[in-house]
Amino acid sequence: MAKLQLSKSALSKQRADLKTYKQFLPSLGLKRQELMSQRAKAKQALAMTQSKLGKLSRTMAEEIPMLSNDKVDLSELVTVKDVDLEHQNIMGAHLPVLKTVFVEIKPYSFLAKPQWVDGVATKLKDLLTLQIQLQVAEQRLELLNAAVMTITQRVNLFDKVLIPKAQNNIKKIKIYLSDLECAAVVSAKLAKSKRLRESQL
Repeated sequence: MAKLQLSKSALSKQRADLKTYKQFLPSLGLKRQELMSQRAKAKQALAMTQSKLGKLSRTMAEEIPMLSNDKVDLSELVTVKDVDLEHQNIMGAHLPVLKTVFVEIKPYSFLAKPQWVDGVATKLKDLLTLQIQLQVAEQRLELLNAAVMTITQRVNLFDKVLIPKAQNNIKKIKIYLSDLECAAVVSAKLAKSKRLRESQL
């Protein structure tokens, strides 16, 4: 760490730094508020998706007990073909946005499978879509948590480290320069009184 220079130019630099820090702090605070607001929305969206997924899972367990029938193979019935994701930039945080989920119900013989498979196929399609929505919602929340943590660290750096340090440095330099000035005045008075004494001799 560089030693603090005790000069007028160092004082000017410290004052300029302090002014800059104080200008940045409010914008960092606003950025943190916006990210925290977005994080709250992401938590709410995640909770809603979890609720829908839980409700659908319970409904399927109650209404379609035939799913436990291992004689009817449903493993390949529904598959995710494609997921269309976009990215959204919120205050520097790049967040995924789910546009569409393409889920394919594979063709099957109506004669070879029981009639309840139709309802199961639709519900499995909904289930897969909700699972992908849940993954995206979890990823958004995770990224927003990281962004809030980073911006909070920056706010704390400015608020609790840089600004107090600059203020302390300014105080030290002012005291040093004031002491130098006092010493110069005392030295000038001593020199003047010495000259007076010498002139009287």
